Amino acid sequence: MSEEKVQQKVKALARKISKDFSGREVLLIGVLKGAFVFMADLARKMTTPVKMDFVRLASYGSKTQASGRIRFTKDLETPIRGKNVLIVEDIIDTGVTLHHLYRRLEARRPRSLKVVALLDKPGRRKVDFQADYVGFQIENHFVVGYGLDWAEKYRNLNGIYVLK
Repeated sequence: MSEEKVQQKVKALARKISKDFSGREVLLIGVLKGAFVFMADLARKMTTPVKMDFVRLASYGSKTQASGRIRFTKDLETPIRGKNVLIVEDIIDTGVTLHHLYRRLEARRPRSLKVVALLDKPGRRKVDFQADYVGFQIENHFVVGYGLDWAEKYRNLNGIYVLK
């Protein structure tokens, strides 16, 4: 996917999210490391007030397949009780990691809890999980660029590419 196509989609997502939250403050929670580029661009294009925080979960290591084990390596610094929270994710693959994060954050009793994902691979789903906002649905390919990596490489590419 070209940089231009990605930016057009991010702008459309920001417009939709801003309309849905209509002037209410939103706490964006970026899932590190992959979502940091998407989250930065999304936040700059949103017209509602935003605050930001991050979590870090590990499930891949240096492989191209998820390990199935989820480790939290960074938790939130901001309390979310009573707040409008939007989890910002780069890609939903099996859904296991995001489902785990969603349940963990839901237990903290935010006013609202929604998910935006730039990419979605519904064909790989292992748990029933749907994002509230999705940029692109993609086939079962391992992709890199725009924050997504393979063994910490390729995050800096402007577009999104299939790893061969």
